[in-house]
Amino acid sequence: MRQLVLRCTLALAAAALAGPLAAASDVQVQVLAPDGGPVQDAVVFLRTLSGQKTAAHTPLAASVEQHDREFVPYVTVVQTGAAVRFPNQDPIRHHVYSFSQPKKFEIKLYAGDAPDPIIFDKPGVVTMGCNVHDWMLGYVFVVDTPWFAKTDARGLARIDAVEDGEYEARIWHPRQRHEVSVRHLKLAGALPEPLHFVIEVASRKPHYKPPLDPLHYAK
Repeated sequence: MRQLVLRCTLALAAAALAGPLAAASDVQVQVLAPDGGPVQDAVVFLRTLSGQKTAAHTPLAASVEQHDREFVPYVTVVQTGAAVRFPNQDPIRHHVYSFSQPKKFEIKLYAGDAPDPIIFDKPGVVTMGCNVHDWMLGYVFVVDTPWFAKTDARGLARIDAVEDGEYEARIWHPRQRHEVSVRHLKLAGALPEPLHFVIEVASRKPHYKPPLDPLHYAK
């Protein structure tokens, strides 16, 4: 009996030393075009208001494939400091590069896995291309917050496990025609109301992709 009491006492003491767990909520997001249609590949992210302290979050790694001579996914969103790999799934070589200010990089002609991941250490938009296939276009959007998500084909996204507090919600899309007003969000334990955004996005321009010639671009 004494051992049981001692174990309970030690467990309670450990819990007290660990401190209270921060409450967290999942934030649902819907992004629509002015005509009511869903908008895919919109990035929604939350920033804490000034002075608010939050727990540290380790950036998650990501991967941008080259598949069928396209970047897949078209839009990738990562937290500042994340490592991104660029595996080449095509039977030909690619030469991936970016001249964007937040992260200038170049991975010269390669097949299979790229030699090393690229660390995206500054927030902002990074536009990527391929020196061999000039129609290839992709984006890495780097945010200085752990709370972000990207909309699917239905225009829906979910930002998981957001700590209680006050936030500003922002949205970005690579083909947006104008900026969208910031939304303010307060989380305090209760299930938050879904966030709704309306954004005008230009259509993605069709591009000519010549027939694959693996003999011309041999590995």
